[in-house]
Amino acid sequence: MVLNKVIPAYQDLYDFMINDYLDKGRDSSGIDALENGISYYDYSIKLYTTTSMSSDEIHNLGLSEVARISSEMELIKNKVNFNGDLKSFFNYVRGLDELIPFKNPDQVINNFNEIHKKMMPNINLLFGLQPNTPFEVRRTESFREASASAEYNPGSLDGTRPGIFYVPIPNIDEYNFFSDEDLFLHEAIPGHHFQISLQQENKSLPSFRKSLWYSAYGEGWALYSESLGKELGLYEDPFQYFGMLSAEMHRAIRLVVDTGIHTKGWSREKAIQYSLDNEAESESGITSEIERYMANPGQALSYKIGQLKIRQLRFKAENILKDKFDIKIFHQKVLESGCVPLQLLEEKIDKWIINTI
Repeated sequence: MVLNKVIPAYQDLYDFMINDYLDKGRDSSGIDALENGISYYDYSIKLYTTTSMSSDEIHNLGLSEVARISSEMELIKNKVNFNGDLKSFFNYVRGLDELIPFKNPDQVINNFNEIHKKMMPNINLLFGLQPNTPFEVRRTESFREASASAEYNPGSLDGTRPGIFYVPIPNIDEYNFFSDEDLFLHEAIPGHHFQISLQQENKSLPSFRKSLWYSAYGEGWALYSESLGKELGLYEDPFQYFGMLSAEMHRAIRLVVDTGIHTKGWSREKAIQYSLDNEAESESGITSEIERYMANPGQALSYKIGQLKIRQLRFKAENILKDKFDIKIFHQKVLESGCVPLQLLEEKIDKWIINTI
């Protein structure tokens, strides 16, 4: 079956792509080059951000966030006494021996478990509502490890399978752990594991809402979770804090390049260069990301838009409620209803503020 059916079918597809399809491909990178492309992109913004923001608003927001995060990165660069510009510092961090310390994959998994152990006392100070679903850190299976990224796989609805944070370690000699604390907060606790597990465990939700996903809320929560590191006793090492800034920068850049590609005539190459100039990701990783944005307009906007909305709501609640503000209750209010559009989340938090005053 594989030799006589599957492989020939793939060969036919390959031949078609090379001989027929590529020659007829367009030179432009963005969806705006197509008929009704701008309208389609406006729809994608609403779909993925659950807001009515315009592409210009998002683009300008991205530029301001890139500038803000760059200034914070400069502080870290100076703190570790690095002489050189920020772009040189990115290359320095990528290859620094002390950030590539592990000799076998088990050490990587053990490090994530130690991060979990270190933060748990503070988790209880920030979260009253916590899931019952078990949690594990596992190495990504070898058959898919070479092309996989770190990811969270939700537990089963019936509770028989734990939530699993999968970590690919294809080459231990190149495994740089400068962003591992940040990665754990996003993919595991209190990021995707808390949010998805609590949604699945919520008996008051109808079945379809237990697996409902709004990218702005779900990815926004995970990105917001990254910012809780210092409150959770992490980011004491400046390189780990730089890892958090790098991850946030990656999401801020998305606001600029996604809107640039699809509404401002940016080429693939311009978007790649902008990313290379402003973050520590590898060129191959950035190229893959940019091509993802080209193929799926608007999806990459959801992370930062959602994070900023949750941050804004927390700031509003803290400033209005002052001594009455309870971080555990705020987090409960954000999480208890599962994935919702950002407007509904804002209405809920506003109502809670009014009822608490």
